[in-house]
Amino acid sequence: MTTEHGYPAVRMYIAGQWCRGGTGRTAPIVNPATEQVIGEVPLATTADLDRALAAAAEGFRTWRGTPPARRTAILHAAADLLTERAADIGRTMTLEQGKPLAEATGEARRVADTLRWHIEDARRAYGRIIPSAPGTVLSVRREPIGPVAAFVPWNFPAGGPMRKISSALSAGCSIVIKASEETPATAAALVACFVDAGLPAGALNLVFGEPAEVSAHLIASPVTRLIAFTGSVPVGKLLAAEAGKVMKPSLMELGGHAPVIVCADADPAAAARRAARAKFANAGQVCTSPSRFLVHESLVEDFTAEFVKAAEAVVVGDGLAEGTTMGPLANERRLQAMLRLTADAVSRGAVVRTGGGRPDRPGYFFAPTVLTGVPADADLMREEPFGPLAPISAFSDLGAALRTANELPYGLAAYGFTESAATAERLAAELEAGILSLNHCGGSVHEAPSGGVKESGYGREGGPEALDAYLVTKRVSHLLAG
Repeated sequence: MTTEHGYPAVRMYIAGQWCRGGTGRTAPIVNPATEQVIGEVPLATTADLDRALAAAAEGFRTWRGTPPARRTAILHAAADLLTERAADIGRTMTLEQGKPLAEATGEARRVADTLRWHIEDARRAYGRIIPSAPGTVLSVRREPIGPVAAFVPWNFPAGGPMRKISSALSAGCSIVIKASEETPATAAALVACFVDAGLPAGALNLVFGEPAEVSAHLIASPVTRLIAFTGSVPVGKLLAAEAGKVMKPSLMELGGHAPVIVCADADPAAAARRAARAKFANAGQVCTSPSRFLVHESLVEDFTAEFVKAAEAVVVGDGLAEGTTMGPLANERRLQAMLRLTADAVSRGAVVRTGGGRPDRPGYFFAPTVLTGVPADADLMREEPFGPLAPISAFSDLGAALRTANELPYGLAAYGFTESAATAERLAAELEAGILSLNHCGGSVHEAPSGGVKESGYGREGGPEALDAYLVTKRVSHLLAG
């Protein structure tokens, strides 16, 4: 069933049933390219959340007890359905989030591979037997932690939920996930793939609602055993504090303000092209997006000229329109943030080299923007922009650039460009970030861990480390009879 805009009707999924919610409360869903309401999302009541929790408790017992070979078959079937439905999921994502259709469809395809990685990695979550005293068997077992409460934002409507869902289900846990109310249909389409693949009722539950109400209820419940969150630093701190009150472990993938250091021996044009491509992907609404460009003074003009050229080549428009390479911002809040950050930087002496405003058309569009001469006290240099703003500054000493890169409380991603092996090793050793890319601006991959340090969070998603939070390490000492 779809609306007149070709957008799917959105439902929650609780205890094996698609449902509207107890009171029929809803919130509007807006297409950010047109500012038109294209649907509505149901909002859960406390009773709905309690049903989801009860279902997750029962679903955990069922799913944990399902033989691993059967679990694997169901999850692989879901991955196959994700691949088959990627084009439809991508179109839905573009309607509700705005990113270009090619980006959205690519994201939908990648989540199938994310699931496949976690399925196979879970098959290798081995325990071990430890040599011990005669008559004693000492072993270590890896067991699913239990029902998971997960919370994800709107910037990657498929990728965000799948990192939580795939880890939890592959480890043998059940999950209640609250996806974003701004991009709900993509999350529902992912869940439908698991349902159609034969996942037992209760193993996966999808809810929407008032974020503070939902998070408080799910975290406090004795049913949930792990809190997994992706989002902003302030909200992450609140959720981690709530989890701490009830001594629950949490996985926190929070925001950043990623520095890019372009060293004196780098190719400025190549560095600028690669950095700009990453900067304007998803309209800059990526927690690992390069967002502070520190360029050696001998290269800064060449780097800036090439970066401006790349920015001006970006085709801004409706994500469904052919040729669009950058869609709108996801909501009015992000648009106003771009206007505020740009105005603040200019008021402090920064120069807009290209962009700097919104086009005269409906939608939450903002031009790819490059600024130079942005002072260190500008809001843009200290606050994660989460949008298509690129402040470029010059440096003369690499040590000073490293200090500037590390001075903020964030530590999610960082980038460096150099042709020197020794300099590359110095960047790797001294940049304070959980993710470092050298001579490119690569994103997260399912086969390697991603996560932050300092206020950018803790725990890792991706790679063999992804399952750590979802598994309990149990020591068993067995004294044999006789």
